[in-house]
Amino acid sequence: MTKSELKRVMVLEKWIDGRLAEQDVARILGISIRQAYRLKAKYRHGGAQAIAHGNRGRKPAHTLADSLKQRVMLLYQERYFGSNATHFAELLAEHENIHLSVSSVRRILLEGGLRPARLRRRPKAHRPRPRKPQAGMLWQIDASPYAWLEDRGPMLTLHGIIDDATGEVVAATFRPTETLEGYVTVMIEGLRRKGVPLALYSDQHSIFHPPKGKPTLEQELAGEPPSLSTFGQALADLGITHIKALSPQAKGRIERLWQTFQDRLVIELRLRNVCTMEEANRVLPELIAKHNRQFAVAPQNAEPAYRPLPETPLEHIFARRQYRRISGGQTFSWKGKCYMPKPVPGVPRWEAKSVVEVRVGMDGQVWLWDQGRAWPCVETQASQTPAPTMAKKEAVPASPRKPAANHPWRKPFSSKQLQRSTASG
Repeated sequence: MTKSELKRVMVLEKWIDGRLAEQDVARILGISIRQAYRLKAKYRHGGAQAIAHGNRGRKPAHTLADSLKQRVMLLYQERYFGSNATHFAELLAEHENIHLSVSSVRRILLEGGLRPARLRRRPKAHRPRPRKPQAGMLWQIDASPYAWLEDRGPMLTLHGIIDDATGEVVAATFRPTETLEGYVTVMIEGLRRKGVPLALYSDQHSIFHPPKGKPTLEQELAGEPPSLSTFGQALADLGITHIKALSPQAKGRIERLWQTFQDRLVIELRLRNVCTMEEANRVLPELIAKHNRQFAVAPQNAEPAYRPLPETPLEHIFARRQYRRISGGQTFSWKGKCYMPKPVPGVPRWEAKSVVEVRVGMDGQVWLWDQGRAWPCVETQASQTPAPTMAKKEAVPASPRKPAANHPWRKPFSSKQLQRSTASG
């Protein structure tokens, strides 16, 4: 019996002996007088055991069967290991037709020793920044290197963009490492799907912010613009305000997105047996759509803040930019190769020794940029033919300065040869 039940037995004994009144019994036990008389009658009829709860020792009617618990633990070990309780409950309902609450799934895993208790650190004091009221007012962009394919494939880096107002993943792609091409790919995809946002939030990576991008005091006083990276020049052409975060907490929305993806996306890729980067990029749109349906929220203002796309193709905007000098043959060099603009009827030739802007796309396509227009360029024959190599001359063995040791001239004279030489002399 429990302490509360023993207390009831002692109080009822004193009441039966006449040492307590019915009002005192009700007050001590915290029950009504009518309930006190019920307990007194039950105690007189069945003794102290009648005071104990009637369901003690019985199996609840709504308890889960042991076979179901064993199946859930077996499924977690074989197919869904590593997933959290919430995601595991969703996967059981989606793939196994097993509908259990999150608390039941967590309790089953803890009883089987499959989910260790997570040690939660004391949260740091970071004042949360409220969401933007309109979609398209702020995008957050970042990349996350992780073992997305576990031991089935190589280490990949997921590049992604999330809208601050809705939490919607605008675009994402896998690349081997964090590269400019990966950021350009997700940026072009997001711009084509949604439009041009007002601002973009990123970290201080050299892709966004070159090491020498901050102007000096003399440059600020002279009014010179700061140097921009290839990505920064494209944002400036699109009129997107670039905000650089000083800490990971500043762009916490996309940092929490990586935690969610590292917890859920890895399991989804494992269930689809994805082993290569190409396969991962092929199933990624489906997984992103599933994530947005579950986690995206409605903005405060339904009217989006996106702007229309410019007339200039995005491939020309997100391109590497260099300046070259046109030769007399209408050619210029780029990384050891010679290029020539395609001749267009009615377009005058470029002046010799004039400086022109050259733009190179992420796919290697080269354009000559002039007056807001891109002129395609082709590689000339001069750079396609390999340079002639000098024929090697046959090595002529050098004549020795003195005869070999076994040469007749180097043999010592015999006694007869010496006698002959003296006699002739």
